[in-house]
Amino acid sequence: MTRILATVSTEFLIALRNRWVTIAIAMMVIFSLVLSAAGSAPTGALGADSLSVVVASLTSLSVYLVPLVALLMSFDGVAGEVERGTLPLVLTYPISRAELLFSKLLAHLAVLTLAVGAGYGSAALAAVIVETDAAQGLPALWRLVWSSVLLGAAFLCLGYALSAMSRRPSGAAGLAIGLWLVMVVLYDLGLLAAVVSDGGGWFTTKVFPWLLVANPADAFRLFNLAASDATAAAAGIAGAANAIPPMHALVSMVLWPLLALGGAVAIFRKVTP
Repeated sequence: MTRILATVSTEFLIALRNRWVTIAIAMMVIFSLVLSAAGSAPTGALGADSLSVVVASLTSLSVYLVPLVALLMSFDGVAGEVERGTLPLVLTYPISRAELLFSKLLAHLAVLTLAVGAGYGSAALAAVIVETDAAQGLPALWRLVWSSVLLGAAFLCLGYALSAMSRRPSGAAGLAIGLWLVMVVLYDLGLLAAVVSDGGGWFTTKVFPWLLVANPADAFRLFNLAASDATAAAAGIAGAANAIPPMHALVSMVLWPLLALGGAVAIFRKVTP
């Protein structure tokens, strides 16, 4: 445990030196405040408190931003060590490869948690200042915080796997951006096209819900929108959110980081210094 904590501390200091902490926090705070200002206007028409409306907006923001920040932090986790020639030295430390990746994950998760806390916290503070009843949305906000950390953990581990697979930062960066495009953007567009062409048939009723849950980004969105009636109403997809049990989405969100970390460790073990 001591060697893991020491490695976590070192990786966190490296993230501080590379300005990742500052960049991630600034991105989350700026985008969260913008959404808070723009998304709290329709509360009267929806019958939901302003913080629930803000949480619905932040959920849509996090689906895109959290995976992107996580991949940008992790794509050179292994490839960077290989290119700088520091991997042989790191592997001489009394720590296994699995423990090394786990330490990187904890350090990067700490950075991501700081960014998410600062971003969501500033948006919540702005909503509470404007409307005192906004505090009713705090449970939805707390759910969004820890589920965002789970989503970030999944994409951090996927980034380590790509980094170990590529072994070059430039190649790993390309793979990371490609993965983000496929899993966060193109996946939903493909499902939408399939649903439209199916016309309410077998694919729409039987396959489509499971394909949504199978993607960590969609599982994150469904879990946060289905877990709160006010948030689902604010997002305008209450019917769709309630069609899939939140527990199914939560299981997907928990399994993805574990499976991705296992895959990353397996690939990292094949990397020769």
